[in-house]
Amino acid sequence: MTRTIRLSLDINERRYEIDVEPRVTLLDALRDHAGLSGTKKGCDQGQCGACTCHIDGQRVLSCLTLAAQAEGRKITTIEGIAAANGDLHPVQLAFIEHDAFQCGYCTPGQIMSAVACIREGRTGSDEEIREYMSGNLCRCGAYNSIVAAVREAAEMADA
Repeated sequence: MTRTIRLSLDINERRYEIDVEPRVTLLDALRDHAGLSGTKKGCDQGQCGACTCHIDGQRVLSCLTLAAQAEGRKITTIEGIAAANGDLHPVQLAFIEHDAFQCGYCTPGQIMSAVACIREGRTGSDEEIREYMSGNLCRCGAYNSIVAAVREAAEMADA
């Protein structure tokens, strides 16, 4: 018999009550128990960044974070960054404008990292953006467009 624990997770300003095994990652809790499939499972080893989300405003790799570690904290996924009225987040708009995605698989993690990059003021130069975003891999090679999108979104945030 597998033991489960009851968790209350605050995801995108909504509370989810889920029963999971203690070893379930936040990534699996989001996708399989909360029905939020925007956060992607890439390498499942913390190397690609596809599973990036925010906990208390800090970016985390949800494949390396136990769901139980996130209880009582504010979790934000790609589904939760748009405005309440449905308007896209400025980073999402910049990604569209600069065609900063090709297959789109890495895009949610890239956008979540970009939001944190801008919030933390890591956009002083293209090199700084590249360094900060280096934990997010894009198999299609859209890196120049991603950097341009982050730069534009950062400029919009400063305006």
